Amino acid sequence: MIKRTHIRTGAPWEKKVGYSRAVRVGNQIEVSGTLAIDDGKIVGKGDAYAQTAFILARIKEVLEELGASMSDVIRTRMFVTDISLWEAVGRAHGEYFGDVMPATSMVEVSRLIEPNYLIEIEATAITGQS
Repeated sequence: MIKRTHIRTGAPWEKKVGYSRAVRVGNQIEVSGTLAIDDGKIVGKGDAYAQTAFILARIKEVLEELGASMSDVIRTRMFVTDISLWEAVGRAHGEYFGDVMPATSMVEVSRLIEPNYLIEIEATAITGQS
């Protein structure tokens, strides 16, 4: 049986919605949609670059908690509320990933769970160990 590890934040909606912050099964890690929120407050209101950088830092932390790194990321999915902000989002993404260059998508959505969120990011990583 392949080991399954869940990372949870303890947020009340995790049980209500039935999800984990991230899940590792064998050598694959899936990180749930991540928003720019810190201690209940929105980070970088109105600033797509700041929100993206903050989110990627949070994804980096959860990957490290599961024994992985940003260099293990093979795919990101970015959901933005305004596609015209793609350059700011892309700049932050490029700074975090450099030569890793994961496959990615950037899709404009009509809205996220709170109007001040400009971006939500998911990530998939595969490590050399299981």
